[in-house]
Amino acid sequence: MKRPHVVLLGAGASRATCLNGDKFGRILPLMQDFVDVVGLRSLLQDLKINPEANFEEIFSGLWENNETEKVTRLQKEIEKYFDRLELPDRPTIYDHLVLSLRPQDLIATFNWDPLLLEAYWRNGGVGLSLPRLAFLHGNIRVGYCEKDRVAGRSGAQCRHCGEQFTKAPLLYPIKKKNYSTNALIANEWKQLRWGFANAFTITVFGSSGPKTDQEAIEAMQGAWGEKNKREMEQTALIIAPSQDENKATENWDKFIHTHHYEIQKDFYDSWIARHPRRTGEAYWNQYMEAKFIENNPIPKDLDLPDLWKWFERFKKAEG
Repeated sequence: MKRPHVVLLGAGASRATCLNGDKFGRILPLMQDFVDVVGLRSLLQDLKINPEANFEEIFSGLWENNETEKVTRLQKEIEKYFDRLELPDRPTIYDHLVLSLRPQDLIATFNWDPLLLEAYWRNGGVGLSLPRLAFLHGNIRVGYCEKDRVAGRSGAQCRHCGEQFTKAPLLYPIKKKNYSTNALIANEWKQLRWGFANAFTITVFGSSGPKTDQEAIEAMQGAWGEKNKREMEQTALIIAPSQDENKATENWDKFIHTHHYEIQKDFYDSWIARHPRRTGEAYWNQYMEAKFIENNPIPKDLDLPDLWKWFERFKKAEG
């Protein structure tokens, strides 16, 4: 199985990763509770903006009306909140996710928070090759060297020219985000298009879909192509327990070929968690070869050293 498994993350994935908050109890926001979780209510009131309105509508309205000062004040508060977030010491869904995919796979995220990156960094030295990452709307911890066209940790130095990485922009909720304007963001979307074009499996985790972001929709659909030509591929949706399954499939219908999809309401029921580092092989053996296979689930309760020890079984087979 050389074709990639692409995992697309939305805000619901970070919330599921830290249901009780980050290392210090800070909650990961969703769009419907963004104002209060990030602590923007008093600022919005000072700016004479209704804090009960949807944050996407608030920000888009300010942007379209060229209210630069208000936009800047909001951005500073939002970035301050996300910059404080830290992954808990215990293993999380994101630790299990990055360890369960391989270099040909891709995790693409719309999220600004640093939790996926922190999971990637702390699991990067255990001898397993990890998947590619793409930050579609930027990330609070990602930097970029324009000269050498490489990304790295924000604040670190480029290994080629020695210059400090420029902090990546965060793309805020406006209808026209201009993904091609910034070189880093353009490259992240190039990775996503490659992933969707070549994927055998797509898993959407915690995202209801970019309904109003026409540029994002066109990029993903253009790479995936006509769904009826995806006769072998599989699409998986991991949604919140409270989310309606019919609505979820409706939102992602353009990426689902007939009955070739599944829905889980818990990451640990997914093919990724039940068949780590072998999702494609397991699926092929069960459904194409009609073989009996057993699950090899990630142990959820191990601490990091024991988790790394458990994953050592894959090293020899992968070289």
